[in-house]
Amino acid sequence: NVPEDQVDKLLLASWGLPKAVLEKYHSLGVVQMFEWQAECLMLGQVLEGKNLVYSAPTSAGKTLVAELLILKRVLETRKKALLILPFVSVAKEKKSYLQ
Repeated sequence: NVPEDQVDKLLLASWGLPKAVLEKYHSLGVVQMFEWQAECLMLGQVLEGKNLVYSAPTSAGKTLVAELLILKRVLETRKKALLILPFVSVAKEKKSYLQ
């Protein structure tokens, strides 16, 4: 569980993302994360580029965790990232809003 003093970490706005990125997520109805998603992002040194392996049912929100990790690392390090997706339709969807 997310500690009481870090409940604000459930809000996407608490992760230092650019305004345009937040507005895009908000337009899609995504304003905050589930507790398990925030827990993933706060584990160890995940935000510093260490590995993370996690599992959740279909449509549980796994992609959001990956997107936030990628966005934060790309914006902070100015390096490129590779996002591998299982279907062309998903890849096209991600491309349209990650641009």
